[in-house]
Amino acid sequence: MARVQVLNETTLDDSDPSVWTLRFQWCRYLYDDGGLEYGYRFIWKRPRAEGGALQAARGQARIPSVDVLERLVARAKAEGWGHHDADAER
Repeated sequence: MARVQVLNETTLDDSDPSVWTLRFQWCRYLYDDGGLEYGYRFIWKRPRAEGGALQAARGQARIPSVDVLERLVARAKAEGWGHHDADAER
């Protein structure tokens, strides 16, 4: 099992709290055995009416299109954190 610390996050539109939003995150994964890894993940955030929590889905998040994926990655790069290479940062 891992605890996840979100270091950076972006989304395409966070203006409507009544809808699900797809997030792209740069994270630190802290494992029970003391291990540590970094990596990116996509994760959905629930609407405020459903608590506004992140939707943990055992490593899977539905990505609606490659266009959405590319736009989220481009936004992370524009924000200055989309350049990380987790394998090189061990």
